[in-house]
Amino acid sequence: MAVRPHRILGAFLAPVVALAGLVALPTAARAATSVCALACDTLDPSKARQETFPVPDRNLNGRVLRLHVSDPDDMAWASVDNGSTGDSVWLDRSWDRGATWEPLLGKASVPGSWTGTRTLMYNLTDPQNHRRGWVRACGDAAGVSCTAWVYPTVCDGAFCDGADPATAAGDDTPVPSTTLYGRTISLHVDQRDSAAWGVIAGGGAGDEIWLDRSWDEGATWTEGSSLGRTSVSPGATTARTALFATRDPRGLLYGGAVRACGRESAHQEGSCTAWVRPAPTRARAAADALMASYNPYEGWWRSSWWNSAATLTALVDFARRSGRHDYDWAVARTFEQNRGVFPAGVRSGDPVEGHFISRAIDDAEWWAVAWLAAYDLTHEQRYLDEAVTITEYVRGYWDTGTCGGGVWWDRERTYKNAVTNGLYVWLTTSLHQRIAGDTVWGGRAVAAGDWYLGSGLIGPSGLVNDGLTGGCANNGQTVWSYNQGLAVGAFTELWRSTGRSRYLDTAKRLADTALSSSALTRDGVLTESCDTGTSRCDDNQKQFKGVFVRHLADLADATGSAVYAAYLKRQADSVWATDRDALNRFGGRWAGTAPNQRDWRTQAGALGALTAAEGR
Repeated sequence: MAVRPHRILGAFLAPVVALAGLVALPTAARAATSVCALACDTLDPSKARQETFPVPDRNLNGRVLRLHVSDPDDMAWASVDNGSTGDSVWLDRSWDRGATWEPLLGKASVPGSWTGTRTLMYNLTDPQNHRRGWVRACGDAAGVSCTAWVYPTVCDGAFCDGADPATAAGDDTPVPSTTLYGRTISLHVDQRDSAAWGVIAGGGAGDEIWLDRSWDEGATWTEGSSLGRTSVSPGATTARTALFATRDPRGLLYGGAVRACGRESAHQEGSCTAWVRPAPTRARAAADALMASYNPYEGWWRSSWWNSAATLTALVDFARRSGRHDYDWAVARTFEQNRGVFPAGVRSGDPVEGHFISRAIDDAEWWAVAWLAAYDLTHEQRYLDEAVTITEYVRGYWDTGTCGGGVWWDRERTYKNAVTNGLYVWLTTSLHQRIAGDTVWGGRAVAAGDWYLGSGLIGPSGLVNDGLTGGCANNGQTVWSYNQGLAVGAFTELWRSTGRSRYLDTAKRLADTALSSSALTRDGVLTESCDTGTSRCDDNQKQFKGVFVRHLADLADATGSAVYAAYLKRQADSVWATDRDALNRFGGRWAGTAPNQRDWRTQAGALGALTAAEGR
């Protein structure tokens, strides 16, 4: 594989033109590493969900050499027909626009008495490693030849690479221009359609402008360099590139970054703007950036078990509120790759025993929440069934022998706390609402909710503390936003199920306290205790605020409260204005203060805030 140049000079090399039918061995061939996306390399073509022929067949000494593609599977295979014994066929796959390639993928030979054969299926893109692949069918039948490469063009819906910038829905310049020998190089973005183009102005004949496109936040851009490379015409002083997409839904690549680069004709060095990710909407920008951290091989956000469940829930909430289905494949992939058994250290510090269950009761509950959200989005029965299985497991740790009720936090029965019981109330009442004719879960929900109200978990000021002492009293430990939010959501849902005003009154009291208490809100912005001063939140705490706003949004929907809606909007405005970089990445401190940690957990929390505010 080619090594990307580390200096801008590398971008001046003319793009490689791969000609069908002219075959040479790559300069540094090596065995292909299996790629996995919706499926892994070497899937049998009989399992393809579609068959198309995107490039013309190749005539190879009378044989028919054909490239087959299934876009729903994001995979391709090759075949040869009208052949003879010993004729062979294979795929080449390139990650750098045909400059180098993995050769002889799935090579198969025509067996005796047959006239054709085919390869197995190989992935067209590798979202885990943030790269787009090009493939071609090649064969050897008294000579070697190949079809054209596919796919060089990125399309996002009806829009594809190469469109005229005059058709753009908008013209935004989100980062400062750069200058070079008196020339101005600027990046222009159509935010609505997630597309971009570059402009060079104040120049002369022979000056050049182009875009670089990266699928890994600017770390590499081997496949996407020199896009739309254009020269200033004689007598002109400006030029622009064509319009290029930054999302490749077919390739399961979202949130691509772009920058504009240019060169003055008399010099070899160039200059580029900063990298930018377009933002069609606030929440969609956060979701696209979040997917850069998703591991499609394993189907989760490595490496935090409950956080992955909460992150999937945030992604599904975005999909439901926006009406988009870009990430339904990731919901399915997460389910299929993780419902099995894993030893300790693979998904969690504890063994995962199947059906997302482990000794940590609350970890299992977070996954049940995710699958109920997935059921609401897709209406697939398997997700509801999984939520029932998990919640039945949790119910086994409901114990009236200690503190009169409540669910234990762990299998060893050492602690009864707010998170486990807030989740249990929410889950039981949510199952009751979704299972037609239910006569079981509704009663369990009422019993759990009434126990919670009398348990002491809610302190006298209306703040939810972390848990109970061994003597069944409020332990006075830290007030965390997710405990407060879970209680708000649990009692909102319980009110929806029963119509009993005491539950709605409780939800509103808990929400009002959170909005007014400095324990959770400072200068109008939701603030965790670890968000202040020089403190740092741990990996669990980074995601707490996203849980709170999810459930406050539910209460806002239930009550129509302008106060709650305004608070949610304030969080989103603050996150967007103070806590975002040019690549739409968000930190944990929604007021943007330092030190501000940033990873996929903080990204998921911010996505929750931006989703909760949409349409308000």
